[in-house]
Amino acid sequence: MESELLKRFDSLLERKHYSSRSEAIRDLIRRDLVSEEWTDPDADVIGTITIVYEHHEHELASALADLQHRHHSQVVCSTHVHLDEHNCLEVIIVRGASQRVRSISDSLIATKGVKHGGLVCSTTGRDVM
Repeated sequence: MESELLKRFDSLLERKHYSSRSEAIRDLIRRDLVSEEWTDPDADVIGTITIVYEHHEHELASALADLQHRHHSQVVCSTHVHLDEHNCLEVIIVRGASQRVRSISDSLIATKGVKHGGLVCSTTGRDVM
């Protein structure tokens, strides 16, 4: 490995508080394995969908709740946080086939009135050591 690349890597490890290079490499490998897992549309995965939206947007909260109820088999739970008098944050834990979970995420994020959203893909841990 080039010395400059290794130097930058060591600097990153220090900022992220890794105790060793091998620990960091382990996490990089696991991250890629999880990413690979999500490429199979039928893989059983778990993830979180985070959305920020305007509390006073007409019918938005109802539309988001209805969407979650339509996918009750994949929605494990959700947490709602009042950020201020106008904005809410919701985190929805979802589990199921990766293609279905992505579709649910896309639908929630695309709902009119959602200001920002994202899906964090994780793993059930069965296929990643």
